[in-house]
Amino acid sequence: MGSLLEIKNLSKTFDNKKILDNVNLNIEKGRIIGLLGKNGAGKSTLIKLINDLLTADEGGVILFKGKKLGVYSKEHISYLPERTYLDKGMKVSDVIKFFKDFYSNFDEKKAYALLKDLNLDSDIRISKMSKGMQEKLQLILVMSRDADLYILDEPLSGVDPATRDYILDTILSNFKEGSSIIISTHLISDIERILDDVVFIDKGKVVISSSADELRTKEKASIDDIFRREFKC
Repeated sequence: MGSLLEIKNLSKTFDNKKILDNVNLNIEKGRIIGLLGKNGAGKSTLIKLINDLLTADEGGVILFKGKKLGVYSKEHISYLPERTYLDKGMKVSDVIKFFKDFYSNFDEKKAYALLKDLNLDSDIRISKMSKGMQEKLQLILVMSRDADLYILDEPLSGVDPATRDYILDTILSNFKEGSSIIISTHLISDIERILDDVVFIDKGKVVISSSADELRTKEKASIDDIFRREFKC
């Protein structure tokens, strides 16, 4: 369907330590991509670079729909960070109003419909919500935007196993056709069924980038099993 995100020769160094080392990736439209790797592999750093929250080392380039990152990319990339960022003093309804005012592509009706689906009360204060409830709310806010790329950093980490499938189905049924999703997670067995492509990162390098089906066929194993084999301690 064509290229959505191009990453060329991307490196990132902190305190003389290379966190990402010459990463090259091409994300196409209409795909669900699993960004997979152990803790500290560089996944969150890569995600922050794509969201223009960090600056790459010299020579690295990220193009979103053929353009350098900036105001345009921020308008069309919807990002769920790993850590909760919500103001604990606000009610859910206040947060929805804030997102509606801040993002022109935020669908308030969809947000309230998803609140109902995920059994969240719009009158509750963030401070009274469990970690899992807050993560559900953050997911609702992200998926209620009419974006071209959704980036979800560990979207299932704070919810119980029974809720994970429900949340995955929520993700699948609430991003627009032709958009792509990057999901960074260590819960590979939970998300494997929805993945079109996988990217394995180890020590800042891309070690595998493949169609999920092609990789399973080639290795005669599940993505979860391949990951465990690749990153065996």
